[in-house]
Amino acid sequence: MNHSISLIGAPTDIGAGARGASMGPEALRVANIGPILESHGLEVVDRGNLSGPPNPWQPPVDGYRHLDAVVAWNRLVHDAVYTELGLGRLPILLGGDHCLGMGSISAVARHCRDSGKKLRVLWLDAHADFNTSQLTPSGNIHGMPVACLCGNGPQELIEIGGKVPAISPKSVRQIGIRSVDPGEKRLVHEAGLEVFDMRYIDEMGMRHTMELALATLDANTHLHVSFDVDFLDSEIAPGVGTTVPGGPTYREAQLCMEMIADTGQLASLDVMELNPALDVRNRTAELAVDLIESLFGKSTLMRKASR
Repeated sequence: MNHSISLIGAPTDIGAGARGASMGPEALRVANIGPILESHGLEVVDRGNLSGPPNPWQPPVDGYRHLDAVVAWNRLVHDAVYTELGLGRLPILLGGDHCLGMGSISAVARHCRDSGKKLRVLWLDAHADFNTSQLTPSGNIHGMPVACLCGNGPQELIEIGGKVPAISPKSVRQIGIRSVDPGEKRLVHEAGLEVFDMRYIDEMGMRHTMELALATLDANTHLHVSFDVDFLDSEIAPGVGTTVPGGPTYREAQLCMEMIADTGQLASLDVMELNPALDVRNRTAELAVDLIESLFGKSTLMRKASR
């Protein structure tokens, strides 16, 4: 794993249905994400916050809310993430709402094309985020990023990163899903997305789930984790705008992160949808940082590498 980390703040809630995710990057800094990662021997540089258009809080136009501003933010994110990868660093995008996953993952996919690497995306989320403007009444684009990355969406969004589609659905493993709209279910099925929903995790356990989600990784695989904080059970992580009960427990989430860390392949990370306005004393940010610490190798005991 790369030991040179770049933190990139993207303070916007432009794609969300509730205000407040724009304060997420600062909450993660208040929870000491930088110093905590440095305590594990990592070299951390905080690039500060990207500066994009404000959130006008308008109703949807032709099925999309704030499309121009969402495009602008995602281009900024794409360029920032792509630059860090080109410098040989591991970018951590501090969101911001999950629409920004389009900019981040399209940059990672472009980097993989440049370097001849395979891509594996772990999408840790309560939601499949595979909506389209026809399916979603809200028009909130944070419900659409996976669809857009797979080539389902407005031209301005699907072409960020220079190739349409930016990724193949076969590159994605969705974990923790428990809220999918009726029309979205059909699209997810047709696209052939590999989804480990909460029923699967309940029946088979997190260990088996992660073994399958991480199967066939090799030294030439770029592993990207897109971590929506609403992946976690809302009892332990109240600071998100779209809570869905019944997510992974603290221990399940830790095991998920520890097994990702064991691969040694993590190469980029999004931390999305943290909403301090809905949090309790920054508890959700602190939990997110605790889990990110595990993602970078914090463990109770010294362990032999699994691979």
